Amino acid sequence: MNLSAMMGRQTAELQHTLNLSLLQSQMASQMAGATAMMENMTDASGQKEAPHPFKGGTIDLKG
Repeated sequence: MNLSAMMGRQTAELQHTLNLSLLQSQMASQMAGATAMMENMTDASGQKEAPHPFKGGTIDLKG
């Protein structure tokens, strides 16, 4: 086996390992974000609902 082929195979293995590491890191940060979002949702469940942004005290009637 020549040196060029060996180095190419090692480079490919290194890229694969790096991609897996980056993927694992990204998944961990997404999981932390999702966990924080779920905790915020459960904390807010006891509070009064937010008012509707378009619901007003008057009604416009067009005839």
